[in-house]
Amino acid sequence: MATLGNTFPDLIDLYRRKDPNNQIAAIIELLMQTNPIMEDAIAIQANDGTSHLTTVRTGLPAVTWGKLYKGVNPGKSTTAQVRDTTGFLEAVSEVDARLLAMAPDKAAFRLSEAQAFIEAMSEEMATGLFYHDTATDPDKFMGLAPRFNLKSAQNGNQIIDAGGTGSVNTSVWFIVWSPNTTHLLFPEGSRAGLQRQDWGEETKELADGSVYRVVREYFKWDIGMSVRDYRYVARVANIDTSTPPADIESFLINAFYKLRQPRAFGSKVILYCNSTIKEQLHLQARSFANTQLSIRETNGIEQVSFMGYPIREVDALVNTEARVL
Repeated sequence: MATLGNTFPDLIDLYRRKDPNNQIAAIIELLMQTNPIMEDAIAIQANDGTSHLTTVRTGLPAVTWGKLYKGVNPGKSTTAQVRDTTGFLEAVSEVDARLLAMAPDKAAFRLSEAQAFIEAMSEEMATGLFYHDTATDPDKFMGLAPRFNLKSAQNGNQIIDAGGTGSVNTSVWFIVWSPNTTHLLFPEGSRAGLQRQDWGEETKELADGSVYRVVREYFKWDIGMSVRDYRYVARVANIDTSTPPADIESFLINAFYKLRQPRAFGSKVILYCNSTIKEQLHLQARSFANTQLSIRETNGIEQVSFMGYPIREVDALVNTEARVL
């Protein structure tokens, strides 16, 4: 049974160590409830302001068997540099000060109002992690699907084709989280995760000239993503959701063996899919003949695993993906 590594700090660890304000920590806990990726993601400060420059080795040097009276040809490896950018997501919550004054627990009332913003930003972040593309929307950050969308590309070997041919497909993702494989980014001078600021009570003026007092909160999330080594990500693409394959497990096995040393670095190996595929995997896991999928209870929650690695359900993964060619 594989063991899920916890060597590197996730966002919750960062906030618990750096921020004594329990209110912020509570928000991160809420994010875990709405977006399970927050349990897994590793966040690192960008190394070049608002962007992150990664040097990737693309080729190994030639080596020579020695022979007496024969020289050795010098060689070198080849590298390429990849620059990942960050973006920031913002929102402002506004509550009539008269309404807040009537609340018996003002802090709880404001947090309940903030939860809608937390949920909205969490959903947008999860969508971005998989689908955002800076080529079409430079204000955002580059997600995974645009990086792994062509089987003939250099990283095309990491894509497993499940056979779907229409536009009702979805994907299952293997991600190995660590500082040396795949991780999130936050700009220099910023902080990882969602930031919440109390702007206090202010006067709001309406178009007709009338005014009233409001209490405002500001939300901001600085985020980017770096795939430092594409060999630690695998995508099972073209899964037809209208008639899901009877044996999705075989595609997961194929994808798992595309990962290079998934247990290296004390990293976190996680599978991500939507509810359609999670249901299929759950049904397959109930078979006594199945040895790769398993169901176990963790902290009172039934967890479906593949080879001991958790399978997370992420609603952001849609059932309307076009065929990956």
